[in-house]
Amino acid sequence: MVEFRLKWDKWVLDLGLRPHIMGVINVTPDSFSDGGDCYAHDTAVTYGLRLAEAGADILDIGGESTRPGAESVSEDEELRRVIPVIEGLAGKVDVPLSVDTCKAGVAEAALKAGASIVNDISAGRMDPKLLHVTARAGVPLILMHMKGEPRTMQVNPTYKDLIGEIKSFLLEAANRAEKAGVSREMIIIDPGIGFGKTFDHNLTLINRLEEIINLEYLVMIGASRKAFLGKILGGALPKERDIGTAAVTALAAYKGAHILRVHNIELAKQTLAVVNAVKQEKIKQDDL
Repeated sequence: MVEFRLKWDKWVLDLGLRPHIMGVINVTPDSFSDGGDCYAHDTAVTYGLRLAEAGADILDIGGESTRPGAESVSEDEELRRVIPVIEGLAGKVDVPLSVDTCKAGVAEAALKAGASIVNDISAGRMDPKLLHVTARAGVPLILMHMKGEPRTMQVNPTYKDLIGEIKSFLLEAANRAEKAGVSREMIIIDPGIGFGKTFDHNLTLINRLEEIINLEYLVMIGASRKAFLGKILGGALPKERDIGTAAVTALAAYKGAHILRVHNIELAKQTLAVVNAVKQEKIKQDDL
């Protein structure tokens, strides 16, 4: 059975009590949702403080855009972007900091700077050494499904069995992480909404999310402001998709997701308060 209480270092996240909110800090000039808004280090730190004050349970700091078609950046540039922000937030916020990276060197430096979670969209494929860095640190590791790489992932992604292939990928990634020394209870899986998926794939994934939950790992969902929401909402721009994001957040949380990665913390917090109240009432009724 999945252990809902994630405990490491000085942190304890009771994920079985309620879904937790991960706030996004993109220290990039070109992220799809807010490219450039937090590119300056001081601005990013101030923004992170505001997200924590608004109720974020985790802050996720990334220095490399993973939007469709994005080119990779050098390790030195990624370090230049994220380390000052992590150092600026560490000790000032009472929530764990996550580093969003595929590079072992960035993960290691970020952990030394004050991060305590590693979020790897490549699930250890781009730099397998990242798994060993995370294992040595004894911190949670997020492993995401992605077909291809950001530069090519949206070029006609096809599957014979969408959910079956995602499940197999995630189980294999978790197995690699465990062999590298990451404790099973420290592994969080993410089916990768919007990463190598068509519009229909994303909707199918949300509809069948229970099948990912049933893998008995902690599960994170990151649908915030994604392009499929823009299509549903008649061409809404990324920052106009927060209500649509809230709808997916509610669906994912009700189905059992443990962490929701979002941009709008206030709206997510309200959404999850309602979902949690409904779920608690259902538990009461089921116990009668």
